[in-house]
Amino acid sequence: MSKLVQLVFAAVLGSVITLVAFQKFGMQPAVQPAQNTAAVLTDSSISPPAVLSNYSSYTAVPGTQIDFTFAASKSTPAVVHIKSTMQSRTTSYYNDPFDLFGGDFFFGPRRGGKPTPQVGTGSGVIISPDGFIVTNNHVVSKADEIEVTLHDKRTYKAKMIGTDPSTDLALIKIEDTNLPTLTLANSDEAKVGEWVLAVGNPFNLESTVTAGIVSAKGRNLKLLEDRAAIESFIQTDAAVNPGNSGGALVNTNGQLLGINTAIATPTGTYAGYSFAVPANIVRKVVEDLKNYGVVQRAFLGISITNVDGNVAKEKNLSVTQGVLVAGLMETGPAVEAGIKEGDVIVRIENAEVKSIADLQGQVARYRPGDKINITVNRNGSEKTLFVLLKNKDGNTDLVTKSAANTNLLTALGADLESLTNRESQTLGIRGGVRVKALTKGKIATETDIRQGFIITGVDGKPINSTEQLLDALEAKKGGGVLLEGVYPNTRGTYYYGLGI
Repeated sequence: MSKLVQLVFAAVLGSVITLVAFQKFGMQPAVQPAQNTAAVLTDSSISPPAVLSNYSSYTAVPGTQIDFTFAASKSTPAVVHIKSTMQSRTTSYYNDPFDLFGGDFFFGPRRGGKPTPQVGTGSGVIISPDGFIVTNNHVVSKADEIEVTLHDKRTYKAKMIGTDPSTDLALIKIEDTNLPTLTLANSDEAKVGEWVLAVGNPFNLESTVTAGIVSAKGRNLKLLEDRAAIESFIQTDAAVNPGNSGGALVNTNGQLLGINTAIATPTGTYAGYSFAVPANIVRKVVEDLKNYGVVQRAFLGISITNVDGNVAKEKNLSVTQGVLVAGLMETGPAVEAGIKEGDVIVRIENAEVKSIADLQGQVARYRPGDKINITVNRNGSEKTLFVLLKNKDGNTDLVTKSAANTNLLTALGADLESLTNRESQTLGIRGGVRVKALTKGKIATETDIRQGFIITGVDGKPINSTEQLLDALEAKKGGGVLLEGVYPNTRGTYYYGLGI
């Protein structure tokens, strides 16, 4: 018992000696907890203090605060999950020994059977309380049915308002009011190095938020296949994966900075960089689709190339960045404004132009009939010129969707009509568009399509109505399409290539 008393006495005595030593000599522990549970090393050789990496609210450097909770809470309710369903027809093969000299000749593909649904998913952003949602064109362009799920799990069937393959944007709408929205930021004010959040539904994981910084602006990836593609992406290192397409890139104020669209990857999943359509381009495209049904595109009437050190040396230029005017249309807006071959475009309005992507991104915000100031460097001196923008037809007219469809029908040289449900059932197809008559136009001159042909698909997308057909063809302007269809009382599926 006496030994136990001695041990307790020794322990108490040791504690007292330690406390006295700390008080007398001012000793402090080397590591102590800081606010928000981030452990801060106080070793004087480390300046500023090293902080365990987290996204809590702390001041790592005087005047700098990192806090994503406000932006996340503001943006998440306005970002939706989109499910796009396309009803494709199955392909069956047959071997009919009694049909060796007709129809599809022995082995041949036939379209028929029950439709096989193909489902894709993505994201979208609510931009108005009455249900307008912006997303990517590639998320919804081939959909026969679009379903939208909100943050609170409410689901809606969405209506397609319009698409713009040139920017890979689309506008859809659900019927409701008082919906949560995101305000569009001025994307020109985004700074390289500022914090941003990517909000979307990667891999069907709803309401996912990731963080990163703006890595670069004005990126042109040559990603979009549209002939008139406009690429001036914001590049970030916020993680974006399949399913994030059409989701929000937001700043720390919870404003929409861009629509997440693409990733640079060798694997198909996130590998370090992602790209978003800037909000200033989104704003213009959305307004056009709401007001006109189609995007109003302005043109300068020039051929251009990027300026760099090599081009500057070759052309004896006084600047090493900008856009060189390599050629001019004889009667285009640029010529009329006094722009000359050899000029280097360095600014549009107050925005600096360093590359073709910058130039495209700026011009894309204007419509035919708008007047803008363009500053060029000519022989070492800057000159500002006043340019009246025009459309591709050389005038300042704005085009409505109905007018665009009328122009397209005239170019095609066809009288079209949608099949009735009874006619579709009789033919054993889901729907289609009959060519009632042909006049002088693209169909007659470029294909062997005959009167009575029923168009059932464009580039693999099922077509059920004249409006749907014209929308699909309008989206392909500047390229080619593959028309698919059938002839009544004739076996087999026929395919025709057509330039739009």
